[in-house]
Amino acid sequence: MIRKRPLVRRAVAVAVAAAGAAALVLAACGGDDGSSAAGHGGHGTASATAPASQGQHNAADVAFAKGMIPHHRQAVEMADLAPERARSAEVKKLAADIKKAQDPEIRTLSGWLASWGEEVPAEGAMDHSTHGMDGMMTADEMAELENASGKAFDTAFMEMMIKHHEGAVEMAETEQADGAYAPAKKMATEIIASQSAEIEQMNKLLGDN
Repeated sequence: MIRKRPLVRRAVAVAVAAAGAAALVLAACGGDDGSSAAGHGGHGTASATAPASQGQHNAADVAFAKGMIPHHRQAVEMADLAPERARSAEVKKLAADIKKAQDPEIRTLSGWLASWGEEVPAEGAMDHSTHGMDGMMTADEMAELENASGKAFDTAFMEMMIKHHEGAVEMAETEQADGAYAPAKKMATEIIASQSAEIEQMNKLLGDN
């Protein structure tokens, strides 16, 4: 019996140690599982949202770029008529400001579409679905503007450009609401601010006339 006691004690000690070690392992594993799940969940969320702010885009961003390029091109085309046709110095400056702002945006928008593997709207190729929509001028309206001069041009230019700008602001508001690409949403914010200010300026000039 005396000989057996150390063996029993040793067996119990081993069993207790093993149980303790198992408990520690289980606790550690449980801790790992919990923290790991939380950690992976956290990283998963971060990895899903971070690229969206850094470079991911969606269909709304593509629609914004594809719509705004021909829209801006027409505004620049209208602005190009002003130097030789406008009488008002304010209208000439406004046209120059519009061209200065929108030419670089056309290049930026085209670059985004190219980087996304999307087709850039061709120069001079106007989609008939855009005519009369989003403030776009029809061919007849553009012809009317081209044939005007002096005060008549100033009035027609501002009335048409107000309509044109209102369409651009509406498109930009849609991008703000539905877009995912941060630079495009930033551009939309800038378009709303600048073109809303120009609408206000043109309304004032029309009122003064």
